[in-house]
Amino acid sequence: MMAENIQIEPPRIYPTFRYHDAAKMIEWLEKAFGFAVHAKYMDGDLVAHAQLTLGSSMIMLGSVRDDAYGAMVGGPGHNAGKSTYVAVADTDAIYAKAKAAGARILEEPTDRDYGSRDFICADPEGNVWSFGTYWPKAHEKA
Repeated sequence: MMAENIQIEPPRIYPTFRYHDAAKMIEWLEKAFGFAVHAKYMDGDLVAHAQLTLGSSMIMLGSVRDDAYGAMVGGPGHNAGKSTYVAVADTDAIYAKAKAAGARILEEPTDRDYGSRDFICADPEGNVWSFGTYWPKAHEKA
């Protein structure tokens, strides 16, 4: 039996992907799995960042790029161009815990131009995790 007046918060974990042809993959994900585009930001012909929803859940994706993040997560066929993003209230507190637990820090806490404070690390088996204060919600406009 569920208690009344329980507040359910939006998701905090967002699988993220990089694709060689992200624009084509967005169309495929819509067609194949029923995702809907919540936001899509282009950089010329490349998808700089996109958010796709499926119900109340969301994934993030973008085009493969030869940049620092791309070197961390790889592309399709390597590490499948993915990582997991977790929205948190206090990036620095999680960073301290992760570092103390032996996480390999790939990027120190960084203030992003879109207002988020993020850091990126790898777990002991090499999975890439990003933590930040950016918290998009499927029910809110991008």
